[in-house]
Amino acid sequence: MITTPITLDLLRGALDLEQTDRGVLPHRLPAWARKQYDDGQMTMVESQPSGIRLVFSSRATVIELETLPTKRDYVGAPPRPDGVYDVLVDGQLVAQASVPGGDIITIDLTTGSAETRRGEPGTLRFDRLADVPKTVAIWLPHDETTELVALRTDAPVEPVPVTRRVWLHHGSSISHGSNATHPTGTWPALAAAQAGVELVNLGFGGSAFLQPFIARTIRDTPADLISLKLGINIVNTDGLRLRSFTPAVHGLLDTIREGHPDTPLLVISPILCPIHEDTPGPTGWDLSALADGELRFTATGNPEEIPAGKLTLSIIRAELSRIITQRAADDPNLHYLDGRTLYGEPDNAAHPLPDDLHPDAQTHRTMADRFTTHTFTPKGPFTTPVD
Repeated sequence: MITTPITLDLLRGALDLEQTDRGVLPHRLPAWARKQYDDGQMTMVESQPSGIRLVFSSRATVIELETLPTKRDYVGAPPRPDGVYDVLVDGQLVAQASVPGGDIITIDLTTGSAETRRGEPGTLRFDRLADVPKTVAIWLPHDETTELVALRTDAPVEPVPVTRRVWLHHGSSISHGSNATHPTGTWPALAAAQAGVELVNLGFGGSAFLQPFIARTIRDTPADLISLKLGINIVNTDGLRLRSFTPAVHGLLDTIREGHPDTPLLVISPILCPIHEDTPGPTGWDLSALADGELRFTATGNPEEIPAGKLTLSIIRAELSRIITQRAADDPNLHYLDGRTLYGEPDNAAHPLPDDLHPDAQTHRTMADRFTTHTFTPKGPFTTPVD
Protein backbone atom coordinates (compact mmCIF):
# COMPACT_ATOMS: atom_id res chain seq x y z
CA MET A 1 0.00 0.00 0.00
CA ILE A 2 1.17 3.51 -0.86
CA THR A 3 0.77 6.24 1.76
CA THR A 4 0.08 9.63 0.20
CA PRO A 5 0.48 12.83 2.26
CA ILE A 6 -2.86 14.61 2.63
CA THR A 7 -2.41 18.15 1.35
CA LEU A 8 -4.76 20.92 0.29
CA ASP A 9 -4.43 19.99 -3.39
CA LEU A 10 -6.27 16.73 -2.59
CA LEU A 11 -9.07 18.52 -0.73
CA ARG A 12 -12.03 20.48 -2.04
CA GLY A 13 -14.17 22.72 0.12
CA ALA A 14 -11.38 23.31 2.66
CA LEU A 15 -9.76 26.72 3.04
CA ASP A 16 -6.98 25.65 5.41
CA LEU A 17 -5.27 22.52 6.71
CA GLU A 18 -3.91 22.46 10.26
CA GLN A 19 -1.18 20.06 11.38
CA THR A 20 -2.18 18.39 14.67
CA ASP A 21 -0.41 15.93 16.94
CA ARG A 22 -2.32 13.07 15.30
CA GLY A 23 -2.87 14.12 11.70
CA VAL A 24 -4.19 17.08 9.73
CA LEU A 25 -7.44 18.92 10.41
CA PRO A 26 -9.33 20.53 7.51
CA HIS A 27 -10.84 23.93 8.24
CA ARG A 28 -13.57 25.88 6.49
CA LEU A 29 -12.10 29.21 7.59
CA PRO A 30 -8.48 30.38 7.19
CA ALA A 31 -6.21 30.64 10.22
CA TRP A 32 -6.34 34.45 10.35
CA ALA A 33 -10.15 34.35 10.56
CA ARG A 34 -10.13 31.69 13.29
CA LYS A 35 -8.05 34.04 15.43
CA GLN A 36 -10.81 36.64 15.38
CA TYR A 37 -13.36 34.76 17.45
CA ASP A 38 -13.34 33.07 20.84
CA ASP A 39 -16.56 31.11 20.66
CA GLY A 40 -16.90 27.42 21.34
CA GLN A 41 -19.85 26.93 18.99
CA MET A 42 -18.09 28.53 16.03
CA THR A 43 -14.88 26.64 16.78
CA MET A 44 -16.81 23.38 16.72
CA VAL A 45 -18.89 23.93 13.59
CA GLU A 46 -16.10 25.55 11.57
CA SER A 47 -14.03 22.38 12.02
CA GLN A 48 -16.91 20.12 10.99
CA PRO A 49 -16.14 19.39 7.32
CA SER A 50 -19.47 20.03 5.65
CA GLY A 51 -18.81 19.93 1.92
CA ILE A 52 -15.15 18.93 2.30
CA ARG A 53 -14.03 15.96 0.24
CA LEU A 54 -10.82 14.22 -0.77
CA VAL A 55 -10.67 14.13 -4.57
CA PHE A 56 -8.04 12.27 -6.56
CA SER A 57 -7.54 10.19 -9.67
CA SER A 58 -6.15 6.66 -9.44
CA ARG A 59 -6.37 3.09 -10.67
CA ALA A 60 -6.50 1.94 -7.05
CA THR A 61 -8.65 -1.09 -6.27
CA VAL A 62 -8.18 -0.65 -2.50
CA ILE A 63 -8.41 2.63 -0.58
CA GLU A 64 -7.87 3.04 3.16
CA LEU A 65 -8.55 6.30 4.98
CA GLU A 66 -7.50 6.53 8.62
CA THR A 67 -9.28 9.27 10.53
CA LEU A 68 -9.88 10.54 14.04
CA PRO A 69 -13.47 11.76 14.48
CA THR A 70 -14.75 13.95 17.28
CA LYS A 71 -18.24 12.91 18.35
CA ARG A 72 -20.79 14.73 20.50
CA ASP A 73 -22.83 13.19 23.31
CA TYR A 74 -25.67 15.26 24.80
CA VAL A 75 -26.57 14.37 28.37
CA GLY A 76 -30.14 13.05 28.55
CA ALA A 77 -30.59 12.83 24.77
CA PRO A 78 -30.44 9.75 22.54
CA PRO A 79 -26.95 8.92 21.22
CA ARG A 80 -26.08 10.67 17.98
CA PRO A 81 -25.35 8.42 15.00
CA ASP A 82 -21.76 8.13 13.82
CA GLY A 83 -20.80 10.47 10.99
CA VAL A 84 -21.07 9.05 7.49
CA TYR A 85 -18.42 9.07 4.76
CA ASP A 86 -19.73 9.02 1.17
CA VAL A 87 -17.47 7.54 -1.51
CA LEU A 88 -18.14 8.57 -5.11
CA VAL A 89 -16.44 7.10 -8.16
CA ASP A 90 -16.76 9.22 -11.29
CA GLY A 91 -19.63 11.07 -9.62
CA GLN A 92 -21.61 7.97 -8.56
CA LEU A 93 -22.12 7.02 -4.91
CA VAL A 94 -20.59 3.55 -4.47
CA ALA A 95 -20.07 3.18 -0.72
CA GLN A 96 -20.85 4.64 2.69
CA ALA A 97 -19.14 3.92 5.99
CA SER A 98 -18.49 5.31 9.48
CA VAL A 99 -15.58 5.37 11.89
CA PRO A 100 -16.52 4.33 15.44
CA GLY A 101 -14.72 5.64 18.48
CA GLY A 102 -12.55 8.72 18.32
CA ASP A 103 -12.69 11.66 20.71
CA ILE A 104 -15.99 12.27 22.51
CA ILE A 105 -17.32 15.62 23.76
CA THR A 106 -20.02 15.19 26.42
CA ILE A 107 -22.28 18.28 26.54
CA ASP A 108 -24.80 19.10 29.27
CA LEU A 109 -27.37 21.42 27.71
CA THR A 110 -28.87 22.37 31.07
CA THR A 111 -25.57 23.72 32.47
CA GLY A 112 -23.62 24.46 29.29
CA SER A 113 -20.67 22.40 30.47
CA ALA A 114 -18.63 20.16 28.17
CA GLU A 115 -16.01 17.49 28.78
CA THR A 116 -13.72 15.87 26.18
CA ARG A 117 -12.46 12.29 26.31
CA ARG A 118 -9.68 11.36 23.92
CA GLY A 119 -10.03 8.22 21.81
CA GLU A 120 -8.27 6.34 19.04
CA PRO A 121 -8.35 6.71 15.24
CA GLY A 122 -10.18 4.25 13.01
CA THR A 123 -9.71 3.10 9.42
CA LEU A 124 -12.18 2.98 6.54
CA ARG A 125 -11.41 0.39 3.85
CA PHE A 126 -12.94 0.38 0.39
CA ASP A 127 -11.91 -2.48 -1.87
CA ARG A 128 -12.92 -4.34 -5.02
CA LEU A 129 -12.80 -1.11 -6.98
CA ALA A 130 -12.29 -1.42 -10.72
CA ASP A 131 -8.67 -1.40 -11.90
CA VAL A 132 -9.25 1.47 -14.31
CA PRO A 133 -8.45 5.20 -14.23
CA LYS A 134 -11.16 6.93 -12.21
CA THR A 135 -11.90 9.98 -10.10
CA VAL A 136 -12.58 9.19 -6.45
CA ALA A 137 -14.25 11.63 -4.06
CA ILE A 138 -14.49 10.79 -0.36
CA TRP A 139 -16.90 13.20 1.31
CA LEU A 140 -16.17 13.65 5.01
CA PRO A 141 -18.99 13.62 7.60
CA HIS A 142 -20.72 16.99 7.41
CA ASP A 143 -21.33 17.31 11.15
CA GLU A 144 -18.40 15.45 12.73
CA THR A 145 -15.00 17.09 13.18
CA THR A 146 -12.55 14.81 11.38
CA GLU A 147 -8.77 14.71 11.60
CA LEU A 148 -7.17 12.94 8.66
CA VAL A 149 -4.40 10.57 9.73
CA ALA A 150 -3.42 8.64 6.60
CA LEU A 151 -4.50 7.89 3.02
CA ARG A 152 -3.34 4.53 1.73
CA THR A 153 -3.98 3.02 -1.70
CA ASP A 154 -2.65 0.14 -3.80
CA ALA A 155 -1.86 2.47 -6.71
CA PRO A 156 -0.59 6.06 -6.97
CA VAL A 157 -3.02 8.96 -6.62
CA GLU A 158 -2.96 12.33 -8.34
CA PRO A 159 -4.82 15.59 -7.66
CA VAL A 160 -7.66 16.43 -10.04
CA PRO A 161 -7.81 20.01 -11.36
CA VAL A 162 -11.06 21.92 -10.88
CA THR A 163 -12.69 22.58 -14.25
CA ARG A 164 -16.25 23.43 -13.21
CA ARG A 165 -17.64 26.67 -11.85
CA VAL A 166 -17.13 27.15 -8.10
CA TRP A 167 -20.23 27.93 -6.01
CA LEU A 168 -19.51 29.40 -2.57
CA HIS A 169 -22.47 29.28 -0.19
CA HIS A 170 -22.71 30.79 3.31
CA GLY A 171 -25.48 30.13 5.78
CA SER A 172 -26.49 28.64 9.12
CA SER A 173 -27.11 25.11 10.41
CA ILE A 174 -29.58 24.28 7.64
CA SER A 175 -26.90 25.05 5.06
CA HIS A 176 -24.38 23.21 7.22
CA GLY A 177 -26.63 20.16 6.94
CA SER A 178 -28.46 19.74 10.24
CA ASN A 179 -30.70 16.62 10.16
CA ALA A 180 -29.29 15.47 6.81
CA THR A 181 -28.19 11.84 7.12
CA HIS A 182 -25.00 11.90 5.04
CA PRO A 183 -22.64 14.50 3.56
CA THR A 184 -23.87 14.43 -0.05
CA GLY A 185 -27.44 14.62 1.29
CA THR A 186 -27.27 18.23 2.52
CA TRP A 187 -29.26 20.59 0.35
CA PRO A 188 -26.18 22.54 -0.88
CA ALA A 189 -24.36 19.30 -1.80
CA LEU A 190 -27.44 17.97 -3.61
CA ALA A 191 -27.94 21.25 -5.48
CA ALA A 192 -24.26 21.39 -6.48
CA ALA A 193 -24.46 17.86 -7.87
CA GLN A 194 -27.62 18.66 -9.82
CA ALA A 195 -26.11 21.85 -11.25
CA GLY A 196 -22.65 20.42 -11.98
CA VAL A 197 -20.74 22.96 -9.91
CA GLU A 198 -18.00 22.72 -7.28
CA LEU A 199 -19.27 23.49 -3.78
CA VAL A 200 -17.52 25.49 -1.08
CA ASN A 201 -19.88 25.25 1.89
CA LEU A 202 -19.49 27.99 4.49
CA GLY A 203 -22.67 27.05 6.33
CA PHE A 204 -21.92 27.20 10.06
CA GLY A 205 -24.45 25.75 12.51
CA GLY A 206 -25.69 28.42 14.88
CA SER A 207 -22.99 30.84 13.73
CA ALA A 208 -24.09 32.98 10.78
CA PHE A 209 -24.09 36.47 12.32
CA LEU A 210 -22.92 38.73 9.45
CA GLN A 211 -19.41 38.59 10.92
CA PRO A 212 -16.81 40.78 9.19
CA PHE A 213 -14.21 37.97 9.18
CA ILE A 214 -16.60 35.78 7.21
CA ALA A 215 -17.25 38.65 4.78
CA ARG A 216 -13.50 39.03 4.23
CA THR A 217 -13.10 35.26 3.82
CA ILE A 218 -15.74 35.22 1.08
CA ARG A 219 -14.17 38.31 -0.50
CA ASP A 220 -10.78 36.60 -0.70
CA THR A 221 -11.94 33.12 -1.81
CA PRO A 222 -12.09 32.43 -5.56
CA ALA A 223 -15.68 31.77 -6.62
CA ASP A 224 -17.79 32.02 -9.75
CA LEU A 225 -21.11 32.06 -7.90
CA ILE A 226 -21.95 33.21 -4.36
CA SER A 227 -25.06 32.78 -2.24
CA LEU A 228 -25.81 33.95 1.30
CA LYS A 229 -28.63 32.52 3.40
CA LEU A 230 -29.13 35.08 6.15
CA GLY A 231 -31.28 35.74 9.17
CA ILE A 232 -32.22 32.75 11.29
CA ASN A 233 -29.18 32.86 13.58
CA ILE A 234 -29.71 36.57 14.20
CA VAL A 235 -33.13 35.67 15.61
CA ASN A 236 -31.86 32.54 17.39
CA THR A 237 -29.46 34.60 19.48
CA ASP A 238 -31.41 37.86 19.56
CA GLY A 239 -28.08 39.17 18.30
CA LEU A 240 -29.12 42.36 16.51
CA ARG A 241 -31.97 44.85 16.39
CA LEU A 242 -33.41 46.16 13.13
CA ARG A 243 -31.42 49.37 13.43
CA SER A 244 -28.10 47.44 13.48
CA PHE A 245 -29.15 44.56 11.22
CA THR A 246 -29.58 46.75 8.14
CA PRO A 247 -26.09 48.32 8.11
CA ALA A 248 -24.56 44.93 8.97
CA VAL A 249 -26.12 43.42 5.83
CA HIS A 250 -24.87 46.35 3.75
CA GLY A 251 -21.40 45.91 5.25
CA LEU A 252 -21.33 42.20 4.41
CA LEU A 253 -22.31 42.90 0.81
CA ASP A 254 -19.89 45.83 0.49
CA THR A 255 -16.97 43.69 1.64
CA ILE A 256 -17.83 40.77 -0.63
CA ARG A 257 -18.14 43.10 -3.60
CA GLU A 258 -14.59 44.37 -2.97
CA GLY A 259 -13.30 40.99 -4.14
CA HIS A 260 -16.19 39.90 -6.37
CA PRO A 261 -17.53 43.07 -7.99
CA ASP A 262 -19.44 41.32 -10.78
CA THR A 263 -19.93 37.76 -9.50
CA PRO A 264 -23.56 36.58 -9.44
CA LEU A 265 -24.58 37.03 -5.80
CA LEU A 266 -27.84 35.63 -4.40
CA VAL A 267 -29.19 36.59 -0.98
CA ILE A 268 -31.66 34.07 0.47
CA SER A 269 -33.94 34.88 3.39
CA PRO A 270 -34.88 32.24 6.01
CA ILE A 271 -37.09 29.28 5.20
CA LEU A 272 -40.36 29.02 7.12
CA CYS A 273 -39.85 28.39 10.82
CA PRO A 274 -43.20 28.72 12.63
CA ILE A 275 -41.80 29.30 16.11
CA HIS A 276 -40.01 32.46 14.95
CA GLU A 277 -42.18 33.82 12.15
CA ASP A 278 -43.70 36.44 14.44
CA THR A 279 -42.00 35.71 17.76
CA PRO A 280 -38.51 37.13 18.40
CA GLY A 281 -35.59 35.24 19.85
CA PRO A 282 -33.65 34.09 21.56
CA THR A 283 -34.22 30.44 20.76
CA GLY A 284 -34.06 28.10 23.72
CA TRP A 285 -33.91 24.38 24.31
CA ASP A 286 -37.31 22.85 25.02
CA LEU A 287 -36.39 21.39 28.40
CA SER A 288 -39.66 19.46 28.70
CA ALA A 289 -38.84 17.67 25.45
CA LEU A 290 -35.28 17.09 26.66
CA ALA A 291 -36.68 15.41 29.76
CA ASP A 292 -38.40 12.99 27.39
CA GLY A 293 -35.17 12.33 25.51
CA GLU A 294 -35.90 14.65 22.56
CA LEU A 295 -33.95 17.62 21.21
CA ARG A 296 -36.40 20.38 20.33
CA PHE A 297 -36.32 24.17 20.31
CA THR A 298 -38.67 26.93 21.42
CA ALA A 299 -38.96 30.69 20.93
CA THR A 300 -38.47 32.62 24.17
CA GLY A 301 -38.76 36.23 22.97
CA ASN A 302 -41.60 38.65 23.64
CA PRO A 303 -43.56 39.90 20.59
CA GLU A 304 -44.38 43.08 22.51
CA GLU A 305 -40.74 44.11 22.06
CA ILE A 306 -40.94 44.14 18.25
CA PRO A 307 -41.67 47.91 18.13
CA ALA A 308 -38.36 48.42 19.96
CA GLY A 309 -36.52 46.70 17.13
CA LYS A 310 -36.55 43.01 18.03
CA LEU A 311 -36.34 40.83 14.94
CA THR A 312 -38.56 38.04 13.68
CA LEU A 313 -38.22 36.08 10.47
CA SER A 314 -41.07 38.02 8.89
CA ILE A 315 -39.31 41.31 9.60
CA ILE A 316 -35.96 40.01 8.35
CA ARG A 317 -37.47 38.82 5.05
CA ALA A 318 -39.07 42.18 4.43
CA GLU A 319 -35.84 44.05 5.21
CA LEU A 320 -33.63 41.77 3.11
CA SER A 321 -36.01 42.17 0.18
CA ARG A 322 -35.92 45.95 0.57
CA ILE A 323 -32.11 46.06 0.84
CA ILE A 324 -31.52 43.88 -2.21
CA THR A 325 -34.09 45.74 -4.30
CA GLN A 326 -32.40 49.02 -3.40
CA ARG A 327 -28.87 47.80 -4.16
CA ALA A 328 -29.81 45.86 -7.31
CA ALA A 329 -30.64 49.13 -9.02
CA ASP A 330 -26.86 49.67 -9.25
CA ASP A 331 -25.80 46.00 -9.08
CA PRO A 332 -27.48 43.90 -11.79
CA ASN A 333 -25.73 40.72 -10.57
CA LEU A 334 -27.30 40.94 -7.10
CA HIS A 335 -30.45 38.86 -6.56
CA TYR A 336 -32.92 37.93 -3.81
CA LEU A 337 -34.78 34.70 -3.05
CA ASP A 338 -37.48 34.37 -0.41
CA GLY A 339 -36.49 31.28 1.61
CA ARG A 340 -40.12 30.16 1.78
CA THR A 341 -39.74 29.28 -1.91
CA LEU A 342 -37.53 26.44 -0.69
CA TYR A 343 -39.67 25.51 2.33
CA GLY A 344 -42.98 27.21 3.06
CA GLU A 345 -46.32 26.69 4.76
CA PRO A 346 -47.53 23.77 2.59
CA ASP A 347 -44.23 21.99 3.18
CA ASN A 348 -44.48 22.50 6.92
CA ALA A 349 -47.91 20.92 6.89
CA ALA A 350 -46.57 17.85 5.05
CA HIS A 351 -43.10 17.68 6.62
CA PRO A 352 -42.93 19.64 9.90
CA LEU A 353 -39.50 20.58 11.15
CA PRO A 354 -38.64 17.62 13.42
CA ASP A 355 -37.07 19.75 16.14
CA ASP A 356 -39.06 22.90 15.26
CA LEU A 357 -35.95 24.47 13.70
CA HIS A 358 -34.23 22.18 11.15
CA PRO A 359 -35.61 20.28 8.14
CA ASP A 360 -35.47 16.50 7.78
CA ALA A 361 -33.50 14.59 5.15
CA GLN A 362 -36.34 14.54 2.63
CA THR A 363 -36.80 18.28 2.97
CA HIS A 364 -33.10 18.82 2.24
CA ARG A 365 -33.72 17.10 -1.11
CA THR A 366 -36.84 19.18 -1.75
CA MET A 367 -34.95 22.38 -1.01
CA ALA A 368 -32.13 21.35 -3.34
CA ASP A 369 -34.54 20.58 -6.18
CA ARG A 370 -36.26 23.94 -5.81
CA PHE A 371 -33.01 25.86 -5.45
CA THR A 372 -31.63 24.27 -8.61
CA THR A 373 -34.84 25.00 -10.51
CA HIS A 374 -34.91 28.62 -9.39
CA THR A 375 -31.22 29.41 -9.59
CA PHE A 376 -29.45 27.33 -12.23
CA THR A 377 -32.07 27.08 -14.97
CA PRO A 378 -32.47 29.61 -17.84
CA LYS A 379 -33.10 33.13 -16.58
CA GLY A 380 -31.97 32.09 -13.11
CA PRO A 381 -29.24 34.13 -11.38
CA PHE A 382 -26.72 31.27 -11.74
CA THR A 383 -27.62 30.18 -15.25
CA THR A 384 -24.72 28.75 -17.26
CA PRO A 385 -23.25 31.48 -19.49
CA VAL A 386 -23.48 30.99 -23.24
CA ASP A 387 -20.09 30.70 -24.99
